[in-house]
Amino acid sequence: MSPALEAEAVSVRAGASMLLDRVTFTVMPGETVAIVGPNGAGKSTLLRVLSGEIAPSAGAVRLKGREPRSCRPAALASKRAVLSQHVAVAFPFSVADVVRMGAGDRRGSALDALVDAALVEVDLDSMRDRIIGTLSGGEQQRAHLARVLVQLACGEADHGPGVLMLDEPTSNLDLCHQLDLLAIVGRRNERGTTVLAVVHDLNLATLVGRRILALDHGRLAGDGPAGAIVTDDMLGRVFGVGDAVNRVPPGPFVLPQLAKRLDRG
Repeated sequence: MSPALEAEAVSVRAGASMLLDRVTFTVMPGETVAIVGPNGAGKSTLLRVLSGEIAPSAGAVRLKGREPRSCRPAALASKRAVLSQHVAVAFPFSVADVVRMGAGDRRGSALDALVDAALVEVDLDSMRDRIIGTLSGGEQQRAHLARVLVQLACGEADHGPGVLMLDEPTSNLDLCHQLDLLAIVGRRNERGTTVLAVVHDLNLATLVGRRILALDHGRLAGDGPAGAIVTDDMLGRVFGVGDAVNRVPPGPFVLPQLAKRLDRG
């Protein structure tokens, strides 16, 4: 089986700053991977490189065997769908119109069914006719998630399981809709979709990802299952906190109430 994603010694520079430093890993089809790390670790930059939004300064990225930036935009959109951390809509589109944008030029009853299903899945069916700018931040985030789900569904209908990339998908969501997001990821994973999600909340990361990548100052600081990555040792090295990990079934969790800041020099 060929990898869904490959990063080979990927580096990204911005002036004198090294945003990513020789990052190497492989993601197989159907894997769900959470990307964690402190502010400025390079998480969003990594997702932008993997998605083909930006080119690496050095190294190589392959999406289903091809360099993303070598693909035409429509072909790339059919292979992977990306929910960015910040999305702005400048015009007064309705929620349903924004969700429909995920399908590109497609039209017809099949698309209408996809839009309807996505709105129900993100709990926005009752707001489908609202202007998106009138929604709260969390509601807008869910609308854009629905748009991305429509894009993913269209690509998968033509090419089989794709790659879903999420950058801080729960940043504006309440607890109920965070759980909905976990369920959405789980359902896509059951269908064979590969999922990469940048997640700040380590507890959510252990629920989202069967595998966790930890970044620190642009370098890969850990790669493995949650129990091997979310440890006091990793939190000390990467986040500068200690005595924060407790363990009860089904896995490790972090208690900020117990955490103490460590001096990392």
